[in-house]
Formats: sequence, C-alpha cells, structure tokens
Amino acid sequence: MLNTAELKTSRTTGPLVELVKKSFTGRLQSPVAQAAMLEVQNVSVEYGAGRAMAYALEDVSVAFRPGKLTLLMGPSGSGKTTLLSVLGCLVTPNRGSVRVLGNDIAGWSESAKTELRREKIGYVFQAFRLFRALTAMENILLAMELSGRTGRQAREAAEAALLAVGLENKGHLLPKEMSGGEKQRVAIARALINDPPIILADEPTASLDSKSGNQVAELLLGLAEKQNRLVVVVSHDNRWLPLCHRKVVLQNGCLIGDDMTRNTTGKLGRVSRLSV
Repeated sequence: MLNTAELKTSRTTGPLVELVKKSFTGRLQSPVAQAAMLEVQNVSVEYGAGRAMAYALEDVSVAFRPGKLTLLMGPSGSGKTTLLSVLGCLVTPNRGSVRVLGNDIAGWSESAKTELRREKIGYVFQAFRLFRALTAMENILLAMELSGRTGRQAREAAEAALLAVGLENKGHLLPKEMSGGEKQRVAIARALINDPPIILADEPTASLDSKSGNQVAELLLGLAEKQNRLVVVVSHDNRWLPLCHRKVVLQNGCLIGDDMTRNTTGKLGRVSRLSV
C-alpha cells in the first residue's frame, strides 16, 4: 500500500500530467509586492472517510490579484469547481486557510460568509440560474433587493448594468425569450450589480455558440483589464487561452501548473463600453 507521500506523487505524475506540464512557458507566478485579493494556503477538501476517503483538493496553495483574468484548467474531476467554490466561500475546506480581501475567514459564521459573497464576490454559473418567471430587469432587481437596495436608484443601477453588457433594450424579456448568450450576459450583469471586486465564473461559455461565447469571454476580460477586478474562470473552452493572463492547472485535486501567459491584450471589441 502506498504511503501518503507516495500517494500524492502518484496523483501528480503520469503521461497526461507530463503532457500538461510541457505546455507551460516556464514563466511561473512569483511573489510581488501587491497583496493578494484572494488566496488559499495548503487547502484540502475531502469526501468520504476511511478507505473510501477521496481528495477533491489536496494541499493546494494559490493567490490571485486584481487586473488579471486567470483560467482554471484540468480534466473532469480535477478539482476546478471545488477550488472555485472554496474561493467563493461556498465550500469550507477540511484543512488550510482562505483569505478574502486580507481577511482569514476561518471561523466565520454562515451569515457572515453570505454577506461577504453578496457584497464582494460576483458568481457566474454555466446554467445562468435566472428565475424563469422574471424578466432580465427583474432578475437583476431581485439581487439588489436581497442586498437592501430598492426604489428608483436600484432601477437606474440595473439599467446601467444591462447597458454595460449590451442588453439595454432587452430588460423586458423573460429568459425563454433570450438566447443563451443574452441570458449569460444578464447573469453577468446580476453578478456585477453590487460592484464586487471579485468575479468567479464556472464554465460560463460551455453551453454557448462561438459568437456568444466570444462575447461573454471578452466581457469578462474587460472586467479584469478595464475595471481592475479579479476574474477567475473555470473552463475547458480553448477560446479562453489567448485571452487569459494566467492559467492554473489542477490534476486529481493537486496543483500541477501555474503559468503567466501574457501581460497585455489586443483588440477587445465591445468590452470598451463597460462602465458598471
């Protein structure tokens, strides 16, 4: 039977892992003076117990800073969505620490973490998660109401959010009347409505066609580059590779690569209109 050290080595080696490692440029992330906005240290997430115990994440440490779009990659079951859920304070790790905006959230109550998510973290899901009986505008207004913002100012902010994602004339539509790309942009507008410095997106383009996927990808890129937000995207979609500043790769719950990919971007198309 493998001991703990041998088991971890076996999980981070092999033909697939070596192939992934060869794709890196070697420009690894290095410590910088700017403080991390979001980070995990030696985080492990376990499921089951005893011989049935399995790691979703094992001893993962990674930090994120604003102004960059980071792509989380890896095969299915590698721990990408689990790591995103830990970063978004949706999953509490069995071991390790999570720091958000300089705050170690260990020991925080669920209500305190809910308030942190509502005010500081915008979450974008693959399945949009819009209320089918509400219009695009009403879906955004509901998110604002949960934060205690109502009335004329809330409506004006929701209109500005729709304008920012190019849907200023679509606020009256129900989700069934919108395309997949339009629904995802409504979801992004909703995530932005409380002006969070952190945006986390789980497979935001997986169910979209090429045109809609590119629009959503460039929109999220603009949030990082033009608004200096921290944007982390989980995706298998290769369209993200030329857009991201950094790629972080997981394999079997372990971090196997952290690579700077670029520092600047080219033409961003419509994202220049962002002003949320």
